[in-house]
Amino acid sequence: MKITYEELKNKPHVLQSLTGLTKEELEALLISFSQAWSAFVEETFEKKSRKRAYGAGRKANLRSIEDKLIFILFYFRVYPTQEVQG
Repeated sequence: MKITYEELKNKPHVLQSLTGLTKEELEALLISFSQAWSAFVEETFEKKSRKRAYGAGRKANLRSIEDKLIFILFYFRVYPTQEVQG
């Protein structure tokens, strides 16, 4: 079962129980997180010494920035085992 932002944005109680944030709080945090993620990608993957560009290799399961943030917030709130995360 995949938990995505698209599913959770219309279920405010589930979103808050999984992340600890309301939809409005999550969207406010998303602005800072998007900027931090872009800086991380630029700093890490766009170096001249890399053999492959960002996006090469296998495709990520968490493709949207919203889904990445929800996964991180869920992880820190619940601290699940790796089996649950998969």
